[in-house]
Amino acid sequence: MRRELRPYEQIERSINKKYRKEIWNPFIESVKRYELIKENDKIAVCISGGKDSMLLAVMMRMLQRYSEVPFEIEYQVMDPGYSPANRQRIIDNAAILELPVTIFDTNVFESANNADRYPCYLCARMRRGHLYANAQKLGCNKIALGHHFSDVIETTVMAMFYGSQLQGMMPMLRSTNYDGMELIRPLYCVHEDSIIAWKNYNHLEFLQCACKFTESNAHSADGIGDSKRQEIKQLIRQLKKTNPNIENSIFNSINAVNIDTFPGYKTKGQLHSFLENY
Repeated sequence: MRRELRPYEQIERSINKKYRKEIWNPFIESVKRYELIKENDKIAVCISGGKDSMLLAVMMRMLQRYSEVPFEIEYQVMDPGYSPANRQRIIDNAAILELPVTIFDTNVFESANNADRYPCYLCARMRRGHLYANAQKLGCNKIALGHHFSDVIETTVMAMFYGSQLQGMMPMLRSTNYDGMELIRPLYCVHEDSIIAWKNYNHLEFLQCACKFTESNAHSADGIGDSKRQEIKQLIRQLKKTNPNIENSIFNSINAVNIDTFPGYKTKGQLHSFLENY
């Protein structure tokens, strides 16, 4: 008689079987292609409560189980000021997925929402700092975030359209403020549509937008609402109707930048002109 699988085992099985091509294989490709995990790393998987970070946590646990490269994991949840209901949703989902999360509290939402300008930028910077600091306390040398393929290309297009620069999102970064710490993005090659399909297949309900500053957007389809990122999402969806490969084209372009064709570029914070080597 076959043993009935526990809920978390069924969820893991869906990643390894039904969504192997769409989720597991691109995840492994990211880890190997960008050399994100080294022997004896201790990685703090940062869980915000959304679909991306929850999937990342499950997959990192699976990777730890199967990998020939030994590494340790801490599952950290930063509460930046969630409502009691949102905090409980994270706790309940962690229980379903049997993730041993550690929650620590901050006042990020309060501080960012009281800012006169750029509250979202301030919130992101503060959250990142707290994640690094707590990870160091746990003895970790890396933090893992749930940014995925779609985030990468949307950020690239947003930077060009609204930031007047060609700027990508790196799969791995060294921290400039926390010595010895690195940031990795193991979902770098995983498409958001696949993550949504996995979530729906397993009847999972995660946080969408839990930020108090944008609570009115929390009921939108992707938890973003009327934002610049949402504009780019919609634009890319529209372009995909006539060019189904457009996402891959954008992604491949930032992996094969030809600096020789640019009149100017920036490296290590310094601007350079093509005239320097003309």
